[in-house]
Amino acid sequence: MKPLAALPAALLAALLGLADAAAQPQAFRPGAEMAPLRIDGRLDDAAWAAAPLHEAFVQYLPLDRQPVPAGYRTTLQLVIEEHALVIGIRAWDPRPEEIRAPLMRRDKVERDQDFVSVLIDPMGTRRAAQFVRVSAAGVVADGMFLPGAEKEEDFAPDFELDAAVQRLPDGYSVELRLPLMSLRYPYEGGAPWRIMATRSIPREEGMLLVSAPLTKDALSVLDELQEIGGLADIAERVRSHALLSMRPELTLRSTRRDDGLGLRTGETRAALGAEIKWRPRADWVFDATLNPDFSQVELDVPQLAVNTRFAQVIPEKRPFFLESKDVIALPEAAFYSRTVTDPGWGLRATWRGAGADATALSLRDDGGGLLRRPGPYSTTLLPQERRSQATLLRGRWHGEQFSVGALATTREEVDGGASDRVAGLDLDWWPSEAQRWSARAMASRSRDNALGPGESGHHLHAAWRMRTTGWNLTAEATEISPRFRNDNGFLEQTGVRILQTELIRRWGEVEVPGPFAVQAHEFETYLWAQHRSTLADGEQRAGQTVLRYLRPGIWLLASRNTEAWVQLQFDAERARRETALRSMNSLAAGYTANPAPWFTKLNVEAQFGRKLDVDADRVGRSAHLLGEFNLRAPLGRWALESEQRLEHTRIAAPDGRRALADTALQWLAVLHLDARDSLRAIWQGTRFVRYGSGEALPPEDSRGRVASLVAMRRFGVGRSASFGLSRQSERPAPGAPCTRERELFAKVSVEFGP
Repeated sequence: MKPLAALPAALLAALLGLADAAAQPQAFRPGAEMAPLRIDGRLDDAAWAAAPLHEAFVQYLPLDRQPVPAGYRTTLQLVIEEHALVIGIRAWDPRPEEIRAPLMRRDKVERDQDFVSVLIDPMGTRRAAQFVRVSAAGVVADGMFLPGAEKEEDFAPDFELDAAVQRLPDGYSVELRLPLMSLRYPYEGGAPWRIMATRSIPREEGMLLVSAPLTKDALSVLDELQEIGGLADIAERVRSHALLSMRPELTLRSTRRDDGLGLRTGETRAALGAEIKWRPRADWVFDATLNPDFSQVELDVPQLAVNTRFAQVIPEKRPFFLESKDVIALPEAAFYSRTVTDPGWGLRATWRGAGADATALSLRDDGGGLLRRPGPYSTTLLPQERRSQATLLRGRWHGEQFSVGALATTREEVDGGASDRVAGLDLDWWPSEAQRWSARAMASRSRDNALGPGESGHHLHAAWRMRTTGWNLTAEATEISPRFRNDNGFLEQTGVRILQTELIRRWGEVEVPGPFAVQAHEFETYLWAQHRSTLADGEQRAGQTVLRYLRPGIWLLASRNTEAWVQLQFDAERARRETALRSMNSLAAGYTANPAPWFTKLNVEAQFGRKLDVDADRVGRSAHLLGEFNLRAPLGRWALESEQRLEHTRIAAPDGRRALADTALQWLAVLHLDARDSLRAIWQGTRFVRYGSGEALPPEDSRGRVASLVAMRRFGVGRSASFGLSRQSERPAPGAPCTRERELFAKVSVEFGP
């Protein structure tokens, strides 16, 4: 420090300024004399030779703020073209033969593989970011990073982009072209664009390198995104460029059904639909969907739902709802797009400014799904047999350290039989980098002419998050009145008050002693608690405890991406209003690792103790097991990925005899012929058995099976062809008729646009 102190103040400031400039990624603009970049992964074009190198990478995992180990040099370069931002990353590796680069499905680039990724925030506000991962095999995973969400990385959105990888004797290099049309930024004004690059090295220690000085004490990864130099006028130059794309889809289906009693039916139909996107200028995007085929690309993972009282959330996968997800930025209670089950058509407009943004959408739902009617103790599912119109209006205003939003949603049956309307306000405030406050208030007004007069209700929520050196603290409070209803949202319960808190002590790197001694890169102890009690409603008195959870535990992160946790559970639940609060104590533990290049994921979770049998309203000894095993195997130029998942719960009666068993299995295998062609097989099975122990409930044995085989070729984002066969069967009880359905389908989608 003494030599620096001796320097004149002006010279010292100049030196520090140069250091900051060197640490900031700089974009290079090629001259007219330079040939256009070829996206082949080689980084040998003239523009790359002239573009500045950014190589201020540091470790984030296993230990943050540590220098990059010798031999793993990583560089980032940026080239700005007239219509695209091109990113070049060079990854050196002293052991290139150990690079893990299997062929995978899109969006399945995970920490068990070598990859580089880029988070880019064209708004410059660090409230959300688009991200792209590119593996050493050239497989792409992309989506939105939304800080504060339950799962901050949302892989559902897909962006138009071009990526290529070149394997080298000492590592690999990546070229990634992001068309400016696929980025979202305001028409005028706005903050400088921000970026961060990362690199995953899945060896023994499971390293993750970052191009910015990110630390584990940061409340969000986005806090350390760096400004991109050299882009001062890029938004202005392209803000008026228009974009129009159309994606027609043709789906052919032939279905055969057998009710098990001799009645067989079938139908063959063709459906022509279209997705249209128009961006007249930078800040506006208009979307339309006409007769879309919203069938799943992959079957939803089967869930154990028989012995639960509340409905479960299923992730959104449909592109119409994924445009600018950060603008909607709502929890499922406010807007849950999976409530729209069979849209005939839909329209949407999204606007994005420097200090505000908004979106509006409206869809005609032809019905056929289920409506949820939650209460304090269970969720009732009702058939949605009539067509309805679902509408959402959403707007937000942004300040330097806060964001204020408003929403309005409606669900109106076309024949006027029922309606549901919700309006609300929300606030996010971060007074410092260590704290974040949020609050939301919603009010509903619903009516159903068949059930009597209309009803009103409210939904209130407040949360506080704080992260300091060594500590995390979260506190939340929610109140949902008995008559609150949102047919466009997802509500687990109504008529309850929920208090929840979590305290985490982060100990950093710790050596865990004992027979399974391990060097933990991160070690945490925590205490999580939740209390749910009723609000007054008719005969329901206020303050009755629905459930009470108190769960202390430990969590650690070690080599080979190993995560392990152990948790004591001191729980209590009440099955119905008129019954007693049942005490349940248990021990739960989990272990996740990437054991080997061919055994890419092992996840085992177990819980032993006492559990509530909801339907029988009694507590018995229980065991819950979950196992996931992901395997990868090269087959010459082909590659095979296989994923197995088993979940099983059993509960005994008070006298020790078996009471129930609930099992769900899934096997998924994908044969990759190359990066575009694949053959996918899925088999799922579920079985629920109630043994009739004691006097509670009669015996029951129901089974279900689903299988599908699909061949797919991808020509790019929005362009694909697939065909396949699926079969499913259900048997409600032994000896009962088994219903079967078989479907043969083909689907082609082609995108026309820039």
